[in-house]
Amino acid sequence: MNGNGNAMMGEEESGYEVVIVLPKRRTKKGGGDGGADKEKEDCVAFLVRELEMAGLIVDRFRGVPAEFLKVSAPMVILGRAAAELQLKKLTYIGMELQFEWDMVAAFVRQPDGSLFSWSERYSCFRHLIYGIVNKTDADIELKFDESKEFLYEKNESLLEKLEAEGIVKQVFPLHDEAKRKQLLRKWALNWLDFTWQPIDEIYSYFGTKIATYFSFLGMYTRWLFFPAAFGLATQLFDFGPMQFMVLPSFFVFVISWAVFFFQFWKRKNSALLARWGINYNYSINESKGMNEYNYVDTKKKKFYTTRPIEKKNIQADEWSGILRKFRNNFIIVLGIICLQLPFELAYAHFYNVINNEILRYLLTAVYLVAIQYYTRIGGKVSVSLIKYENNQGEESSAASLVYKVFGLYFMQSYIGLFYHAVVYRNLTTLRKVLIQRLIVSQVLENLIENSIPYISYNYKKYKALHKKKHDKGSPMGKIVSLSTRVEKEYLKPSYAASIGADLEDGLFDDYLELALQFGMIMMFACAFPLIFCFALLTNVTEIRADALKLLAMLRRPVPRTAATIGAWLNIFQFLIVMAICTNSLLLICLYDKEGNWRIEPGLAAILLIEHVLLFLKFGFSHFVPEEPAWVRANRMRNVAQARDLYSKQLLRTISKLDHKFE
Repeated sequence: MNGNGNAMMGEEESGYEVVIVLPKRRTKKGGGDGGADKEKEDCVAFLVRELEMAGLIVDRFRGVPAEFLKVSAPMVILGRAAAELQLKKLTYIGMELQFEWDMVAAFVRQPDGSLFSWSERYSCFRHLIYGIVNKTDADIELKFDESKEFLYEKNESLLEKLEAEGIVKQVFPLHDEAKRKQLLRKWALNWLDFTWQPIDEIYSYFGTKIATYFSFLGMYTRWLFFPAAFGLATQLFDFGPMQFMVLPSFFVFVISWAVFFFQFWKRKNSALLARWGINYNYSINESKGMNEYNYVDTKKKKFYTTRPIEKKNIQADEWSGILRKFRNNFIIVLGIICLQLPFELAYAHFYNVINNEILRYLLTAVYLVAIQYYTRIGGKVSVSLIKYENNQGEESSAASLVYKVFGLYFMQSYIGLFYHAVVYRNLTTLRKVLIQRLIVSQVLENLIENSIPYISYNYKKYKALHKKKHDKGSPMGKIVSLSTRVEKEYLKPSYAASIGADLEDGLFDDYLELALQFGMIMMFACAFPLIFCFALLTNVTEIRADALKLLAMLRRPVPRTAATIGAWLNIFQFLIVMAICTNSLLLICLYDKEGNWRIEPGLAAILLIEHVLLFLKFGFSHFVPEEPAWVRANRMRNVAQARDLYSKQLLRTISKLDHKFE
């Protein structure tokens, strides 16, 4: 198969995919190859030359807000970078092997026919850009704009040095304009298909993590049709003598629906990974930095083998990490109990005591503003605490962050509802709060998350154009505008989490919004069955709103390689268990109006239903496999092929050794 890589050189030439942003020059002098000072070279010209020597194609131009270097790469350069990175890619025998450019025909292609996924391409670009180092025997003197001089030291990354000096402001991926417009037309603006989405095209354009999120959101929204129809029926029809059985039946149906949904989501997730050629088990080991033979302490940068002599070191670091995580979780729980819980209970109490609706809305407005700041502060504290944990890889750190932040939001979102349901047993007020929280909050969140990027972009655009218009030397009366899409994308906000972009991207907020909605509709289903209809409507809108946000209002997100919904699955499973308990309590409140809490046949039946549903929740996963039969069959066939291949190769090697010794 040698030579196949060279035959592909012209097959997948890429457009400009990455941009390096530089500050504008204060003076025109020095913008070329060094100006009058021949000893010190201009750092930007030096960077351009080094990028081109690495095989990249660079287009340098000066825009209104900054100076830009657009970067693209021929496929052969990306292929060699992938080999240097030792990327593992799926082969046609079902094994993930280290990529070799000369053996390119052995590797499985993406659903769109390309060799590399978007995540792999971006990794190769970063490797090429940040991999430029000073390999000479001396330091190099560089300058920028006649006023800034510095030394580029031996074995130092050029781009990291320029970032440290404040010369490189940002590096970000560019939207592919043709594909972006196609996705806008087929996906974001296609309201007629409700929940249908081109998942494979989303995967090819945004990467695994975003495609997985939209696949989950689409499936969740489609499945909401069933409890929404049942909930609507409970409000429209009178079931006569059987009316007392309606809510218990709805309770059983909703819990069963949730259990079935998540089990079938696992099957769909495994099918998607098989279709995209992603080995999930391997990616987990890679992200944790562990395999069968080694252990990596990411905090102390140590490497251990599993030999007996290293056992004590491994155990000491393992328990140290567990204790640090326990300490951090205790800090979060203490903050919830001492700071957030009294505030939440005070709000719920005053909401119930106040009779004036205007004062209630004012109280709610003050509460929402205050609690948003509190939870954001708590989220940032969680991010800081995680840095001191011994988490094995990015995925483990992200999971720890999810649990901590969700604990804060869980208290914020549900404690007031619990208060109305249990203490006052005021189901009328509970329904009002549910409607207010679900509808108003969803509308406001969609409005805010789509309007803030638009306002931010227009404000930055106005500042850049205003500054350019009033710069010295600018022609009077000349119309100044942003002429290229690169300038426009630079001014757009990035897809970042509200608690910070260190560990998570904007999907953190999207998953959090889904989890809070799921908890609300599940835990209080018996109090207001019609709530599923509202959730269905908001989710149909959410799909298109999120798509429009990603394609039109934000920069192209940096791809992340998460292959599942991760720790959020555990959050959803926890909410199902909570829903079994809370709905049982709500049914008891509904059927025991006198407040004597007597265990009569009806109440005993409710408790029995609770136990049956708990058994269903934990037992159903053993009856329905988490991967479809065709995925399992392909995996077993690939394992058998790989075993046969290795056996034959081993026999050839042994045979050659025998002949050699003879």
